[in-house]
Amino acid sequence: MTGISMRGQRVASIDVMRGLVMMIMMMDHVRETFFLRWQVSDPMNVTETEPELFFSRLAAHFCAPLFVFLTGLSAWLYAHPSAGPRSPAAFLFKRGLFLVALEICVVSVAWTGRVPPTTLYLQVIWVIGLAMIALALLHRLPRGVLIALGLVIVFGHNALTPIAFQPGDAGYIPWTILHDRGWLVAEGALKIKVSYPLLPWIGVIVLGYAAGPWYAAATTPAQRRKLLLRAGVMALSLLAVLRGLNVYGETLPWQPQGDAPHTIMSFLNLTKYPPSLAFLLLTLGMGLLVLAWLEQRDNWFLRVCATFGGAPMFYYLLHLYVLLAMQMLAVAWFGHNYGRRYEFDSLWQVWVLTAVLIPLLYWPCRAFGQFKRRTTMAWVRYL
Repeated sequence: MTGISMRGQRVASIDVMRGLVMMIMMMDHVRETFFLRWQVSDPMNVTETEPELFFSRLAAHFCAPLFVFLTGLSAWLYAHPSAGPRSPAAFLFKRGLFLVALEICVVSVAWTGRVPPTTLYLQVIWVIGLAMIALALLHRLPRGVLIALGLVIVFGHNALTPIAFQPGDAGYIPWTILHDRGWLVAEGALKIKVSYPLLPWIGVIVLGYAAGPWYAAATTPAQRRKLLLRAGVMALSLLAVLRGLNVYGETLPWQPQGDAPHTIMSFLNLTKYPPSLAFLLLTLGMGLLVLAWLEQRDNWFLRVCATFGGAPMFYYLLHLYVLLAMQMLAVAWFGHNYGRRYEFDSLWQVWVLTAVLIPLLYWPCRAFGQFKRRTTMAWVRYL
């Protein structure tokens, strides 16, 4: 097969997409490390958020949905190697538990620099881990049932928004984990907050797994491109109708603003926590179109993306700890200029630092990817 659609036993276009969204994620995490005093709400406040900050944050919205979708897709590829089908249940369950433990023990420290942390934020790594555990239980369902289940969750969870529980209610903790972002423990030496409610992400990972046959060896690149294009166009068309008419799928209706940029911002101002239907239609719809475009394309930039995407957890942990170290060094060298932190004055500095860090992290990710492919140590596969 020509281009980069296949590379050994890995589907390279998936690695390219994963690497691309991880590089975009770098920009958002640089922002959270050095530009935190200009925080953004969820959804964002269109009238108070500068367009350059709005669209920088909007770009980062694509990361989590595509990463979760590709996790499901990769799980299908694991379950269907060239040697014949195998059960992904143990693979998904063990790695899911590993990711949850990693979030609690390693990732949380990278965000705060405190050991032990005083606040534990259960974020994207935690929710990917739990979604993998859920998929370990669901993957045996017929593909048609999986598609229906994924669509029901993705399309239907917005209808659950009116359901709410107060702290102390019997349903508060399970509902906070499943659907409503909030505090599990709000007081004490260790506070715990669910930043990524689980339920909609189960729908996304299930749909990713159900899309796996599009990447089967029997599916030609032309057929795969057609399927990806069709699904992407359908998602974006549905977004245009539902969002355009303010019918369903987003709790914050859009409204015309005083100028075209702010009107576009209002239309694209979607809820991430939990991800609304409109949010997922936009991010997954665009992602499917990009995956279609990537079919059989090859250039140096896409190979760089594939290198990052081939070592995703290594990259994730490395970039978080590099940013933590840089924040600590900046405070030691320049002093505090915002509370106990050192922060930039302008957003363009975030973009420049991101552009500097990405090529610097390429070489360790490339070295680790090569090591991972040739080592026989099983634990390395978890990274």
